[in-house]
Amino acid sequence: MKAMLLRELGTVKAGAHPLVWSDVPEPSLADGEMLLRVMTCGVCHTELDEIEGRTPPPHLPVILGHQVVGIVEQAKNVPARIGQRFGVAWINSACGKCKYCRSGNENLCQSFRATGRDADGGYAEYMKVPFEFANPIPDGLTDLEAAPLLCAGAVGYRALRLASLEDGENLGLTGFGGSNHLVLKIMRHKFPKAHVFVFSRNAGEREFATSLGAAWAGEIDATPPDQLDAVIDATPVWRPITQALRHLAPGGRLVINAIRKEDVDKEVLMQLDYPAQLWLEKGIKSVANVTRQDVREFLELAAQAGIRPEVQAYALQDANQALVELRQGQIRGAKVLQVHPSA
Repeated sequence: MKAMLLRELGTVKAGAHPLVWSDVPEPSLADGEMLLRVMTCGVCHTELDEIEGRTPPPHLPVILGHQVVGIVEQAKNVPARIGQRFGVAWINSACGKCKYCRSGNENLCQSFRATGRDADGGYAEYMKVPFEFANPIPDGLTDLEAAPLLCAGAVGYRALRLASLEDGENLGLTGFGGSNHLVLKIMRHKFPKAHVFVFSRNAGEREFATSLGAAWAGEIDATPPDQLDAVIDATPVWRPITQALRHLAPGGRLVINAIRKEDVDKEVLMQLDYPAQLWLEKGIKSVANVTRQDVREFLELAAQAGIRPEVQAYALQDANQALVELRQGQIRGAKVLQVHPSA
């Protein structure tokens, strides 16, 4: 089968090709696994972190991709039908026995395995997945629509839950890419009286945010019209965190939706002003991956509520181009590889 293979870590930039168009063996199945014909696979900022070495190191060579929609081609001792459609998210497997797994927080399991890092992902024509960690795709979602919901949407859904927002409160979103544009759509459905304020260095993202219903959009350093009850940060850098803390109301919550932060501006944390940024019981919480429950609940919500991502589609062999555009901030919604055309 064909795949975009990561053979060694490198830098994502124009003219570089960290992923190599390759012939690789089709996966063989163990008991409890399915072989999926990959239809679509979302492109995530986490792939930049994997390629550039900011996450725990992947096994190399590896096939990236953890927002996968596929059709069952083979199944080994599992109750799945050939032709059934499933989605594969960042969580590829967990132990199922530890206190975190038993409490439904399998995202915190010490044996957590990530799709596209610890197990080959969806930048390929086929992939395998444990049946227990595959997620049925509701009929109302197309392959292109469903792919970004499996990570960008599901992790945004989890971040919003951790923000403990109530209707009528103010939510800030720093960064407005694949995840936060879906958070805004969730907000309009779940909290119609709330106000959403978007912070982005990118004028195109700010215009995009207001077109989707944001009450206000400004630069990362701008002051919003009102204090914020919660902020969800989905940027790869540190500075928006210190800015967001300044805008939180007393008791406000900052939720950081990022697996890793880049080191380019890490020194800004040394400038943290406790009275202005942390006092009055402000809280900080990070999002750690997603659980199967997050993914499945959000897929059903999206299907029922008409929550659909804005999508830019690419051919599988154009994955490097999609990643470079992501690195350069050329983002309007979510980027998705269309591996096989839908029937």
